This record gives sequence, C-alpha cells and structure tokens, in this order.
Amino acid sequence: MSASRITIPIAAGRQPAILVHLQFPGADYASDGAEFEELARSAGADVAGVVGGRRERPDASLFAGSGKVDEVAALLASGGAQLAIFNHELTPSQERNLERRLSCRVLDRTGLILDIFAQRARSHEGKLQVELAQLQHLSTRLVRGWAHLERQKGGIGLRGPGETQLETDRRLVRHRIVTLKRRLEEVRTTREQNRRARQRQAAPQISLVGYTNAGKSTLFNALTGETSFASAQLFATLDTLRRRLALPSGGEAVVADTVGFVRELPHDLIAAFRATLEEAREADLLLHVIDAADAERVRRAEQVREVLREIDADAVPWLEVYNKMDLRQDADPRIERDADGLPQRVFVSARTGAGMGLLIEALEQRLFPDMVEDELLLPPAAGRLRAQLFALRAVRDEQPAEDGAVRLRVRLPYARLARLCREAGIAPPPPPAAVAA
Repeated sequence: MSASRITIPIAAGRQPAILVHLQFPGADYASDGAEFEELARSAGADVAGVVGGRRERPDASLFAGSGKVDEVAALLASGGAQLAIFNHELTPSQERNLERRLSCRVLDRTGLILDIFAQRARSHEGKLQVELAQLQHLSTRLVRGWAHLERQKGGIGLRGPGETQLETDRRLVRHRIVTLKRRLEEVRTTREQNRRARQRQAAPQISLVGYTNAGKSTLFNALTGETSFASAQLFATLDTLRRRLALPSGGEAVVADTVGFVRELPHDLIAAFRATLEEAREADLLLHVIDAADAERVRRAEQVREVLREIDADAVPWLEVYNKMDLRQDADPRIERDADGLPQRVFVSARTGAGMGLLIEALEQRLFPDMVEDELLLPPAAGRLRAQLFALRAVRDEQPAEDGAVRLRVRLPYARLARLCREAGIAPPPPPAAVAA
C-alpha cells in the first residue's frame, strides 16, 4: 500500500501535527485510522497531514523505516508542524531516535491518550490517576538524551554522593509515583467504605460501560434526569458520577457512569484507573452501551469485554443497550430475551427517549427477577422492620391488626424480603413457586 498524504488547512489556536498510521497484518486500517484522527483532534491537534503505509513488522530503530520517516520530515517542513503523532506504541529508543531524526516532538498512541485524559480530568481522584499514569509512562523514557543529564553534582554546597542529573530525575519520579499511589490508596479506602454503605442500603448497583462516544453519558442523563456533560467526542467523561434511579415498582438502584474504553487502552492508564474501574467489577449489573449506528460495533464491543476481563469484571451480569437507534432506519426500539425470558439486549435512543420505558422494564426484570408481592403480619416489636420497608418504598398497603400489630402488603425481591425478616426475628413468607424452583 502506498503512502497517503492529506494536507488540511491549519485552524487557528490548535497545534499542527503530522499523523503517522501504518497498516500491519491483521489490523483494520481504515477504521483504526479514522479513530486515530478523532483522538488527535480531541487532544487539540490540527491535522496538517497524514502519512500511511504498509509494513510487515516495525523497524527496530525508527519503527516506520528510514524512507517513511523522510516522508514525515517533508510533511513537517511543508505543513509548519512541530509535532509527529504515531498511532502505535513506540519504544523509548524508537521515540528518541525519531525525535533526533525529525527534530521535533514525537508522541505515540499511549502518550496521546494520556494527554487527552490529562485535559479532561476534573476531580481530585481523576487528576491523581492521570498523573500517576503519565509518570509511569515517563519513567521508561528518562534516558541520557541531553548533555545536562550527564553532569555530576559538584561545587560549593552541592558535593554529595556523585548522583547524576538523570539519577536525580529518576529518583524524583519514583518518589512522586510512591506518593501518588499512597494517595490513591487512601481514595480507594474511602471509595470502598462508601460502596459498603451503599450495599447496606440494599440498593443494587448499575454501572454503565462501553466504548468511548457510545452515548453513555446521554443515556445516564436520560435514566436519572441528570444534566451531566455529554458530548460527541472521545473521553468526554472521565470521573465517575453516581445517581439514584427510582423504579416503577418502588425500588431504587444506584447508576454509575464510568470512563469510556478505546482500542489498546494503555496498560498504565488501566492500572491507574483501576479504583474507578472497580465500580464495574463491584456492580450488580453492567449496562454495556453500544453505538448501534457504528459499523464497527461488534469489534468495539469485544474490545470493551477484553478490558472487563482484564479488571476481572467479565463475570458480572450484563445487559446490552444498543443506543443511537434514531440514527438507523432499519430497526425500532425493542427488547430481545434469552431462552429463559430474561432481557439480553435493549434497543433505544437516549437522545430522543425512544425505548427508554423498555430499558426501565428490562432493568427491573434483571435486577429483581424474584420480585414478589406478599402480606406480612408485624408484631409491635417489629417497628424497625416496618421502618425499613417504608424506607425501601416497598409498602403497598397498611392495616391495623389486633394487639397493636400491623398488616402490611409489600412488594420486594424475595431474597431481600426474606433477609430483612430473618434479621428482625420474623419468619419470612414462603417463597413463590418460581423462586423455590
């Protein structure tokens, strides 16, 4: 495949950059290239040119090979750019060799994604996570590339162990990484305490997961009535947001909107955001949001599952939500069920609201498959249980009985109702036939 060069006018206020996207065996060249350009623009780059081509394997020294690097240099000169971005992961030596050869800054795919995350992080935790990932990435790239890194400490007040500037830089980076990990562990402890508190409230947890720009934040807003930021750009949301969702049956759930995934999400980033991603692992149900209008939806859905497997969240039950049905003309909102009648897929448009009622119905059936409505006779000493049932909005009717007792008609998942009764020292009602089976 011959190199492709695209010259695009440079927009004011954005940093001009040359993109390098090579095709290797087994890759989807067109789709990956389109995503790469969107990533670059999301980072604030103005695409002054694109260099493409085909290789069987990366060049050990320059990754793209000497001839292709010369093409990049020519585009840099003609486009007035001082930045070359590669849609591939470069080794530290390749990145250093390319910077020397091109006389400009070189960024690989990992560095590009880290830069986007650094721009979008808003919460204290998110900023710590991004900084940790950046330093872990940088720590492998501290090399003797500049003269000042080889000078020994010396002179009045500077005599010491003879530490080089490079070693000083490495020590400072290691120290900062240790500090960030300690702070994130404190945040993780607080998050775990909050999670246990939510679990004690008996509200099931729902986590939205999916490829970036699949419409998770728009769906979150449509479900909860929230007005959080939603935009058709990659990684529009980084910080986890939680809101309560009131269900028609009277029950409640907690919905969490999480960071979007992308092909080849950097391992340092996954490690740094592990505490945030654990929201998915600890959920009772995952809503896997898929862009129904995306021609690459099957491949991208599998890439999301790969990340879920990496964080040990693949065993959590999930419900697939095919969003953006308003962009398709060949399908209507609907629920698809498995052989047991449980919802497996829901087709909706979060933007227009079409199918959202079906999604709520599916959520209730997946979260509360053992929902029952039964009658309880509570003695006067069971006031705490009565208060709990009212707090859960489970009471449908209340009638006084003899000797100060009350008769309640409640609607609640059987497992939860039985547990509350046992904790109060009251025999639970017998399970319905479907639950007993």
